Amino acid sequence: MNFVELGKKIYRLENPREAHRFVVFIARCMLHPQRMDRLEKFFSQSEFLKKISDAYPFFYEQATRAFFYYKSTFNERIELIESHINFLMQTFDENFLLKLYNGEKIELWKMPLDETLGELQLLLCVETGQRKESLMSLMLRLSDGTPIYQMMFWISKNTLWIGAMQGPNVEDSREVIKKITKKCHAYRTKNLILYATQIFARSIGLEKIFAVTNYGYYANNHVRIDRKLKTSFSDFWQECGGTLTDDKRFCELPLNEIRKSEEEIPVRKRAVYRRRFELLDKLNLTVTEKIQNFRKE
Repeated sequence: MNFVELGKKIYRLENPREAHRFVVFIARCMLHPQRMDRLEKFFSQSEFLKKISDAYPFFYEQATRAFFYYKSTFNERIELIESHINFLMQTFDENFLLKLYNGEKIELWKMPLDETLGELQLLLCVETGQRKESLMSLMLRLSDGTPIYQMMFWISKNTLWIGAMQGPNVEDSREVIKKITKKCHAYRTKNLILYATQIFARSIGLEKIFAVTNYGYYANNHVRIDRKLKTSFSDFWQECGGTLTDDKRFCELPLNEIRKSEEEIPVRKRAVYRRRFELLDKLNLTVTEKIQNFRKE
């Protein structure tokens, strides 16, 4: 394997910071030749796998860096990458996967908002900017391309593993979120992206969902001044029915959202909840049908 040529595909060398990472990448590859050889052999097994790694060379970088979760090891990251790709190959059509890893965003659902915001879209994508936390993402964004919420994850051991959740980063984000929440019948956007993630996991036959806790967040691998989370992962996961595991880096989440019964809902709010549940049921049906179109026959 030519580590230099591979690094040139991953890093923008005109950027000093990227150039430094390029040098570090080469050094790590040379220090771990057997591990890098294992990954190269994996992606050399078929023409399809070669195309995937050519389209997304960042797999090799992800193996060499302390990504995905706190104290992840080199071998764990390689196994994680191989497991993720193997599952995708068993589950999805090859052309669909090539589109995804070539940067195409696949629309799974959309909902009209208003004349100003346009539509809210749910997209399945692979974002190179989120490669520290994931191998795949679900994204809620506006039709003008403004991201609202992202759930970053990978798939391994018949489980979906959430590496991070990211909210909006625009000037008027509070007002935008307020409008979307109202359109969703008082259902918060971060709950909506988690709900969509649960649908996705069920639609491809996964058995469990785990999510990194604040402790398990990958950035804890580094001494950083900017690693403070804007949203407490741990609090949100538990609020949504998650339970802490023996490994304090991860929280187990339910595959299905836990809904309130009619008796638990105040009478004055029942109409809002009914409309909300109708919206979520339509989302479930639409996404499930869309995913089935991309699965192997």
